[in-house]
Amino acid sequence: MKSKNLKRMSALALSVMVALAMTACKATPPAPMSVVPAPRQLEWHAMEQYAFVHFTINTFTGREWGYGDESPELFNPTDFDAEALVKIVKDAGLKGLILTAKHHDGFCLWPSEYTSHSVKNSPYKDGKGDIVGEVAKACREAGVKFGIYLSPWDRNHAGYGTDEYLTYYRNQLRELLTNYGPVFEMWFDGANGGDGYYGGANEMRKVESGYLYYDWPKVVDIIRELSPETIVWSSSLPDARWCSNERGVIAETSWAMATPADMYPGGHDNIEVLAHGQENGERWAPAEADVSIRPGWFYHDYEQPKSPKQLFDIYLTSVGRGGTLLLNLAPDKRGRVPEQDVESLMAWRKMVDETFDDDLAAKASVAVSSDRGYGYGAKGLVGDNEAYWATADDVVAGDVTLQWNEPQQISYVVLAEHIALGQRVRSFEVDLQRNGQWQNGVVKGTTVGYKRILPVDADDVSAVRVRFTDSRGPLAISRVAVY
Repeated sequence: MKSKNLKRMSALALSVMVALAMTACKATPPAPMSVVPAPRQLEWHAMEQYAFVHFTINTFTGREWGYGDESPELFNPTDFDAEALVKIVKDAGLKGLILTAKHHDGFCLWPSEYTSHSVKNSPYKDGKGDIVGEVAKACREAGVKFGIYLSPWDRNHAGYGTDEYLTYYRNQLRELLTNYGPVFEMWFDGANGGDGYYGGANEMRKVESGYLYYDWPKVVDIIRELSPETIVWSSSLPDARWCSNERGVIAETSWAMATPADMYPGGHDNIEVLAHGQENGERWAPAEADVSIRPGWFYHDYEQPKSPKQLFDIYLTSVGRGGTLLLNLAPDKRGRVPEQDVESLMAWRKMVDETFDDDLAAKASVAVSSDRGYGYGAKGLVGDNEAYWATADDVVAGDVTLQWNEPQQISYVVLAEHIALGQRVRSFEVDLQRNGQWQNGVVKGTTVGYKRILPVDADDVSAVRVRFTDSRGPLAISRVAVY
């Protein structure tokens, strides 16, 4: 018995010594770039896609932008079920839900103590309903993250354009975050002023630049106080930025960094910076692609949803270009997502899952042109793990080659950087080996970021080579996948 115990202890000691030696031999990681994502932003990137839900008084008037004079009595969904809504979102693989708690018309989907223009004066549940509360509860029970859209513009409030309204708006923000938070994202758009009801004034009201009027630093301070891990989506002080369009298309060159003063100069969107970001931007502000499953954001019975193929193409131009996809669903007058929308949504989910199910890289031999030492080699490139391939500090270019014993049918190549240390890649090319011959530059690109999905569509491929031709620093690549 003593002999066996000694052998076990010796084996354990040897394994500990080997582990310690391996740890001691591991090379040091690359230094982070000057701008890197916060932990909350890394978590947000990993969500990849989540839902927007546009549902309010406009659903019952057929408008996209309500005027602000709509009677709360118009809001009367006959079959709203928050759990059913959230189940659709979850089944579609959407990791979160952002609800329009208040749109430009000023109608509130929660019984706000600061206004009578809310669900508490509607027929819904005899004025006892709370759409925000019901959805927030259903999200948390289902493991779906909950977010809020609170329109800065309010065409109903009599004090809009004055300090009175700013107090009202901040009170409502506190009310929402206190009663329904924390939230994963707060969404603020850039609609600022215009004609409206404004408590019966029925006039045009213009405000100075939204940045100056709303005093966004104070708004963000409230969010950081009550929900510190929230992603703030805006043009002025963002954790994430608008991608410059509502088609779900992020630019092929998209840096996750930007400088707020350049994004929103003079209180107006700089479309170029919003679209592409800035290589030397001062803030981590990656692109989010917002797009609706229908032509409009709110339900209209004459509209039809996008097809699964259209949604798949949007996935490629959003998540596939280093950003996230915010896909809008529009419940109808029942309060239900229309059946044809659900059918298209689930078919899209199936397409994505089936397309990116079998990573051919796992069956290939993988080689790199160089690495920075033990722990940062080719093994870090394949599969879902925390390892990554990295080059020496003075090496800003390098190759990854995947080789198969049998030719493969290739549809997509997927690249990913280890963005916890920042975004680096400036340019890359993908080469294919077919029938013993290399075809260079089959795909050429610029930025990579969190994830880059590259359509290839080639058969008889025996090897894939990715050449990272320029980078802001030593390479830090977390994955090369092939489907």
